[in-house]
Amino acid sequence: MPHLPLTSFRPPLWGLRPSRGLPRSRPLSTQSEPNGSAISRRNREAKQKRLREKQASLEAGIAPKSKSPAESSKAWTPKERVLYEIPTEHGEKKDVSRPLPPAYSPQYVEAAWYPWWVREGFFKPEYQARLPQATGETFSMCIPPPNVTGSLHIGHALTVAIQDALVRWHRMRGDRVLWVPGSDHAGIATQAVVEKQLWKERGVRRHELSREDFLREVWKWKEEKGGEICEQLRALGASLDWDRECFTMDTVESRPLPGRTELQLPGCPTPVSFGLLFSVAFPVDGEPDAEVVVGTTRPETLPGDVAVAVHPDDSRYTHLHGRQLCHPLTGQLLPLITDCTVQPHLGTGAVKVTPAHSPADAELGARHGLSPRSVIAEDGTMTALCEDWLQGLHRFVAREKILSALRERGLFRGLQNHPMVLPICSRSGDVVEYLLKSQWFVRCREMGERAAKAVESGALDLSPSFHQKNWQHWFSHIGDWCVSRQLWWGHRIPAYLVVEEHAKGETEDFWVVGRTEAEAREVAAELTGRPGAELTLERDPDVLDTWFSSALFPFSALGWPRETPDLARFYPLSLLETGSDLLLFWVGRMVMLGTQLTGQLPFSKVLLHSMVRDRQGRKMSKSLGNVLDPRDIISGVELQVLQDNLRDGNLDPAELAIAASAQRKDFPHGIPECGTDALRFTLCSHGALGGDLHLSVSEVLSFRHFCNKIWNALRFILNALGEEFIPQPAEELSPASRMDTWILSCLARTAQDCERGFLTRELSLVTHALHHFWLHNLCDVYLEAVKPVLSHSPRPLEPPQVLFFCADVGLRLLAPLMPFLAEELWQRLPPRPGGPSAPSICVAPYPSARSLEHWHQPELERRFSRVQESVQVLRALRATYQLTKARPRVLLQSSEPGEQGLFEAFLEPLGILGYCGAVGLLPPGAAAPSGWVQAALSDTSQAYMELQGLVDPQTHLPRLAARRHKLQKQLDGLLARPPSEGQAETQRQQRLSSLQLELSKLDKAASHLQQLMDDFPSPGSSPSP
Repeated sequence: MPHLPLTSFRPPLWGLRPSRGLPRSRPLSTQSEPNGSAISRRNREAKQKRLREKQASLEAGIAPKSKSPAESSKAWTPKERVLYEIPTEHGEKKDVSRPLPPAYSPQYVEAAWYPWWVREGFFKPEYQARLPQATGETFSMCIPPPNVTGSLHIGHALTVAIQDALVRWHRMRGDRVLWVPGSDHAGIATQAVVEKQLWKERGVRRHELSREDFLREVWKWKEEKGGEICEQLRALGASLDWDRECFTMDTVESRPLPGRTELQLPGCPTPVSFGLLFSVAFPVDGEPDAEVVVGTTRPETLPGDVAVAVHPDDSRYTHLHGRQLCHPLTGQLLPLITDCTVQPHLGTGAVKVTPAHSPADAELGARHGLSPRSVIAEDGTMTALCEDWLQGLHRFVAREKILSALRERGLFRGLQNHPMVLPICSRSGDVVEYLLKSQWFVRCREMGERAAKAVESGALDLSPSFHQKNWQHWFSHIGDWCVSRQLWWGHRIPAYLVVEEHAKGETEDFWVVGRTEAEAREVAAELTGRPGAELTLERDPDVLDTWFSSALFPFSALGWPRETPDLARFYPLSLLETGSDLLLFWVGRMVMLGTQLTGQLPFSKVLLHSMVRDRQGRKMSKSLGNVLDPRDIISGVELQVLQDNLRDGNLDPAELAIAASAQRKDFPHGIPECGTDALRFTLCSHGALGGDLHLSVSEVLSFRHFCNKIWNALRFILNALGEEFIPQPAEELSPASRMDTWILSCLARTAQDCERGFLTRELSLVTHALHHFWLHNLCDVYLEAVKPVLSHSPRPLEPPQVLFFCADVGLRLLAPLMPFLAEELWQRLPPRPGGPSAPSICVAPYPSARSLEHWHQPELERRFSRVQESVQVLRALRATYQLTKARPRVLLQSSEPGEQGLFEAFLEPLGILGYCGAVGLLPPGAAAPSGWVQAALSDTSQAYMELQGLVDPQTHLPRLAARRHKLQKQLDGLLARPPSEGQAETQRQQRLSSLQLELSKLDKAASHLQQLMDDFPSPGSSPSP
């Protein structure tokens, strides 16, 4: 892999171009100065000036005035956008053989990675089970299905950022992870949106269409919006297993067939014929010439037959009551039973009983104590109960073998057209295979008691724990749950009104319930004593409450009510993470229905994050114009586009005017491009388990700058490593200096903090630890300290190895939160001998605290923090005396031997980080050289900085006087204000103390300059009187 040479870095821009039509802040530059620095001297000095001004501001305790959103938006300037243009097929791995662009560009970084991750199967639990670091443990979650009423907003992005960080961490540590995607049909909201759209675009009301025509419009709208939601999830980097995507309206269609119909079904090699009635003979035991002919539409279920049933009053079979029949395939004896539900006028009047594969047969079998035989597995193949000749075959391939066997044995009695209703899965297009399942119903009081006890006993953990009070109160007062909604869009209630009974003047309507109309008709016939064909049924037009459908999601997404492998392996879910506003509406109902329908809590832990509000504390609302599409923050958007999107929505004119005005105020220059990684990191950086999260675009933009810092750090590291660098095994790493040891200790501590944050699911701990390491430990300290070391000749071998180790481990620590940036940079690191440990950072091992604990030296970090404090003092001295270019010599003096030894161990880093020249030690009690300024480092130590010849007192004294005058005015203004109360007065007192301290420093500096001018007058100047 080619890497950038240490000097004369002038990379060719293969595959890069600035995007057209975008304003440019400056030309794309790749010029660098020698000695490995990526910043020109002038830019370096300007940067140092800004740092000095910031330091002076901090020391003075002067907080900048808070800016309005509009003012904040003016603080950014458009960045150069670099695009990835190397031809790469969709799903192919990104080309990382070219040099990195000079600056971080989100569009370049995020290109091509996601389709490759999906194609390689990195997000599938089956792939993760093969990882070298596999733990054998399972971690499963389902995404809270977003309403399919439009685009995801920033609140959804918070959910995705938190969940994906947790999912990626578990995946990297070796767990078998399943994260199920899906969306909610949002009955009321979706129907309302589509009705508005129909009226706006076509001037048509819902009731002017038939129910079927309206539902077609809703499905059309869902396909458009559902696709948009999926694109948003991909843009956010959500590592979902898309092959298991679910929708809460996925259901069973009843397809009427007039007769013989051939269908091509998934997984079946040839078309299959339906709409046929097959006649099969069951020989009577002990009577060679006697048989009972049974008609069936499903000969593939014959191996599961456990009896043959006839009506007790059917005279054709009276003489056979209590006899045994021979199974036509196995010869096993089956009882001939009588049951009043058998309809003598249908077919031959005899039916085979297959309790495991027919709802009606299950009830019949239960009445007669028959044991079911499951002969078709969850995957549609025949089970071991079918013996070797059928086991493992597709059910409809087995059908043909069974028919052939019946013909060979002379027991096939023909076939005929048979109109029927075939159950088809609307999602897969496959024929539904009925399996024996327990019945269910909603009974809130009993389920509510179980839900309350689950939290009370600790079986269900709600985090943060303060939500437990609301939970217990709600379930202790829960009433009957109305699940009926007067809509057309949703799961239609399977209840039927028996019209004739109502028409006879009954005091109450007579209702029956059935999974199909035919089933409901049978129930009505039994209850009324009238033939079902004479009854008129009308289905309730209402649909089930959307929350009812959504409450099934944790297990229905895994295949329930079928006993699927996914359900067995990943249910109950390991964790549910969602917004606190959904605690009772969704979480509570999932717990009720989950325990009722599966016998288990759907999850044992619930993590609830706060609500996202704008920087003014307002709730996100379309009518306020503050709802943000995550993609607008990721890619940036002009104000005009934001306004156009509002007009394309469904706001009424009054709401539109308010929202448009708010947008113009909040985003007068549009929204800058921040990138996915910066947005995710920002969302996770908040203490999301506490109060509401106030998000501003300027905050996300600051983390884009952090991404650029990491980018530049890796450019420097790759530059320093060179093309011939070969990484050592981690166990052979040997730091050569105390700075090497210190940065490795910081890295080990960061791994500990990240692990603790992920285990406790306090992601703000993780983001803080990573931000501190990359910015304050690695970039601000170690890289600056190591630059001169790398220029030594001969170059020491150890620092490049340490740099590689920090980059490798640091990027893997970062990957769950910033997956695109981490992948882009990690792929460019030199491979370890023997090839890379993983094809992607997505599935690379996450650094464990235990693997790095031998590097952790808390005492060394504590001692070095004293060095960093001394560096700040030296920088403050430079700022006070405005030493912009000079590198003054420094002497350190301490009366404590231990402190003297500490300084001696870090003399070179002190000089480098303090922007000073040579740093030496002054023996205790020795006098400082004349013309040097003194600053206290502690009660027992001080620093002396050379000023003579570096500072012109006559020039600097007026500047100090001007600064003093400015600060004095601020102090006088604060003193003139009347005292406040509470927090405001505390802040006022802190400002007063800070200003007084800064004035004291300026007075001391002025006095020292005056003394310097008196002791060392410049030529031509007269001494002070």
